[in-house]
Amino acid sequence: MTFVAGIDMGAKSTKAVILDEDKRICAKAAVKTRPDFHAVAREVLDLALQRAGLKETDLNYIATTGFGRYNVSFRDVQITDITCVGRAAAFLFPKTRSVLDIGAQSTRALRITESGKVREFRTNDKCAAGAGGFIERACKYLEVNIDQVGDLSLQAKKPQTISSVCAVLAESEIINHVSNGETIENILRGVHNSLASRALALLKRAGMEDEVTFVGGVARQKGMVKALEETLKRKVNVSAEPELVGALGAALLALRRLEKIRDDRQKPIIGEEARVA
Repeated sequence: MTFVAGIDMGAKSTKAVILDEDKRICAKAAVKTRPDFHAVAREVLDLALQRAGLKETDLNYIATTGFGRYNVSFRDVQITDITCVGRAAAFLFPKTRSVLDIGAQSTRALRITESGKVREFRTNDKCAAGAGGFIERACKYLEVNIDQVGDLSLQAKKPQTISSVCAVLAESEIINHVSNGETIENILRGVHNSLASRALALLKRAGMEDEVTFVGGVARQKGMVKALEETLKRKVNVSAEPELVGALGAALLALRRLEKIRDDRQKPIIGEEARVA
């Protein structure tokens, strides 16, 4: 039996997915990212192996992705997170051609082919106001747990505008809204609307097509999904565990890379055949 692993080292969390040769998920795991990337990758892989009932020697190939992907010595290959996200999005939603990935540090918009190959992408990583980290900052000011944000945002009656493209100025807007007595629900929905408007601009620059898939940890927030759908004026695809999409893509590409290596080994060497003949 063949098993491969994909490890996605994100800014907030590190995720691992183990697949078998039939592309079935055998196990998944996530831990908080810490400065020792190698140790974190080892921890999340060991946890996934434990849940799968496997040993590391059972793995045939390991692929890493995310900003810490180079720091894992036991990897077989490292792959960019944009490539992994595109591949996994096409695997989960075969008709999708546009992908939005909102993580803690950046927001990326992708246009992909039927197979998940990235044709075009745009990224907004110059300011935290355009990524998930801004939601966390808002939570601190509003004294709200990040896990509550999605549901609270859905309860908004009059979303408040957050117009600044700079995180510092946007935080000042939030403080002003609090001072004016605005509700937490309306402010959080304003934050989601702000992210959604920036996402729309990125998707248009990448060449937005009809079916859009939303991935990344922020996609777990129902209020953000609603804000995005209202801004894009269409339903968006969201998988059950959108934060695992990068790790899944790494595992899928690891499996494809392993299959190619095996195929290449089985091909006859023409020069050798000629000498034997």
